[in-house]
Amino acid sequence: MEIDDTTAGHLQELRRGTVVLACLLSLRVPDYGYALLERLETLGFATDAGTLYPLLRRLEKQGFLSSSWNTDDARPRKFYQTGAAGLALAQTLLADWSAITESIRTLTSGDES
Repeated sequence: MEIDDTTAGHLQELRRGTVVLACLLSLRVPDYGYALLERLETLGFATDAGTLYPLLRRLEKQGFLSSSWNTDDARPRKFYQTGAAGLALAQTLLADWSAITESIRTLTSGDES
């Protein structure tokens, strides 16, 4: 199916918020940015480094992620991990996601009564 620019824009908007939730859930196990980028892409959360790295910094600044540097390898890497506040946020987002999904199912089935 060919997707025009307008549709592509709407798809991007729809997916944008899901990346936050995907990061919070994925980073329950510590990981570094590039590995997370690859994992998200594999799982269908296509994003680019220019979007992901600012998101990680913002979530860290907001207290949802913590970070530490691993300098054991030749190339130092900053590892991120979801903290307690991030886990709580993920649960809140998941609850809302479930409610939205149920509402969409109702709209799709046509049973809005």
